[in-house]
Amino acid sequence: MSSSSSSFPTAAAHSTPTTAGRTPPLGLFANAKKHKHGFIQLFTMSGILLLSLRSLGQKYRIHDLIDDTSSLKQEKVGLSLRMESIKRELCRLASSQPSNMFSARLEKLFFEE
Repeated sequence: MSSSSSSFPTAAAHSTPTTAGRTPPLGLFANAKKHKHGFIQLFTMSGILLLSLRSLGQKYRIHDLIDDTSSLKQEKVGLSLRMESIKRELCRLASSQPSNMFSARLEKLFFEE
């Protein structure tokens, strides 16, 4: 058995075509027309990916807003307690004055609803 009669293709079978035998590369639109289903899948999957990323960002934003709401509620409770403490202290100081004019005025402002 000689090497020329082997089942392997020769180098001439694998030669690349010359520049004159090549077709010019297709443009973007021509290529898209030729591989329409591939481009549709690419654009669909890209859209789904972008929507997923947007949804993920919104999910984390919602979690951050929930945390902010919780901390704001705690701050509101703290401020309400401090306000009540200040009102009581002002009324106590006003009632210690010889004239009850300030005390009556403060009670009218703070406790009238």
